[in-house]
Amino acid sequence: MEKRFSCIDCGAISCDKCNGAHPSFCVSQGLDKEIVDKSLKEYEKKKNRKVMQASAETEFEYYCQATRVEETMLWAKKLKAKKIGIASCVGLLKESRTLASILRKNGFEVYGIGCKAGEVPKTAVGIDEKCTAVGMNMCNPILQAKVLNREKTDINIVMGLCVGHDSLFYKYSKALTTTLVTKDRVLGHNPAAALNCAHSYYKDKLENCISRYEKE
Repeated sequence: MEKRFSCIDCGAISCDKCNGAHPSFCVSQGLDKEIVDKSLKEYEKKKNRKVMQASAETEFEYYCQATRVEETMLWAKKLKAKKIGIASCVGLLKESRTLASILRKNGFEVYGIGCKAGEVPKTAVGIDEKCTAVGMNMCNPILQAKVLNREKTDINIVMGLCVGHDSLFYKYSKALTTTLVTKDRVLGHNPAAALNCAHSYYKDKLENCISRYEKE
């Protein structure tokens, strides 16, 4: 299989600061003008432009000052969002309840739904029974999205949905969605910690992940 190099293999933060020393595979240098123009055309759409403007202003105005929780509220305010949905892992309901309280104190209406709502057994959708060893009932991100769609939320916040479950929530959510907490049960919901330690403590563990877990 041919290995295609990209920005990940270069690592330059700003292409325009390479001073002509771009690698031969530079994505910026090799982009088809058509795809650039088509992407820029999408920002002409009122909703996309509104989100981008609010996002850029939030970054500029509160750079290295506001926490992610604060930024989320300030961004939502710029978008004139009134009702915020919370799609929460039940393992983070404590944090989600705290978030809801903070949002309400800042003038937002809040509606949240936990991942186990509906109490549907995993086996009901064909999940292998062995998976019930860590819980009988399935997480139901599609239901979470549909309930928040019914509630007509302006913005949704994901709080620690499992890998893959979050993908299904994004797919079915009608409202714009942002992530506040990304689940990592081992690292206290800070998955970047594994990357920060990828050249030291976690080096062997990460580089041999697939084969190691398959053997187990």
